[in-house]
Amino acid sequence: MSRPERFAKGQFAPDHALITGASGGLGRALALHYARTGTHLTLWGRNRQRLEAVASACSQRGSTVTCHVLALDDLDAGITQFRQDDARKPVDLLVLNAGVSDIRPEGALTETLEAVKEAALINYASPVTLATEAASVMAPRKKGRIVMIGSVAAHHDLPFASAYSSSKAGLGRFATCLHAAMAPHKVGVTLIEPGYIDTAMSRRLDGARPFLVTAEKAAALIADAAARKKAVLIFPRLFSLLKLVSILVPRPIAHRLLRLARVKQKAL
Repeated sequence: MSRPERFAKGQFAPDHALITGASGGLGRALALHYARTGTHLTLWGRNRQRLEAVASACSQRGSTVTCHVLALDDLDAGITQFRQDDARKPVDLLVLNAGVSDIRPEGALTETLEAVKEAALINYASPVTLATEAASVMAPRKKGRIVMIGSVAAHHDLPFASAYSSSKAGLGRFATCLHAAMAPHKVGVTLIEPGYIDTAMSRRLDGARPFLVTAEKAAALIADAAARKKAVLIFPRLFSLLKLVSILVPRPIAHRLLRLARVKQKAL
């Protein structure tokens, strides 16, 4: 099968895609989406058994695959591993998908310190440092894509998930700044801000998940945005309207309404 036939017209066909958080959920769907003959996948994740299962499924589709089990709260280890992977074969697609989600325990005044620290490191510090390193090597090559997975939660002051929403907000601002910096160098930087995706993370929420999108559909939307070097993709589209509403509603009123929300999550 020739290379142009492996992807739909207009799609970006990476030679080497590195995906973090690839052991399940959206990361797994993205890995399978890009798994084709001629594409090498480097998959990072925390669960070895699940990661190897994803690698096996991708290999059956024709990709060569390398797996690394590592925790992204160790920033230096992440940078070292990226440099090694890029040295073996230049990375031309980096998908920074790994993330954590937590909410304030019922009856507590704040989130736990452990949850706040984890969100700061994994949702913000890790993808920001990895994206910076990737941009520094992609820019001289005049090619490459960096995809950063944020959240529509970044648009709202969530009192029950302040660490999560703020870490995604910070990631969003960094991504659009990096997009502005890299555009002259022909490196695409795409911020993805999804609503609910049907993954283990969202299934922890005890309640409705409106406008739920499958992981496979989300992966296809993300790949299309990356191919077009789109700066920001929000999906489903209704959340773009909700972002506008959050800007227009006076903050005291918005905060009063958000404090009324009763959001719970199931234990792991």
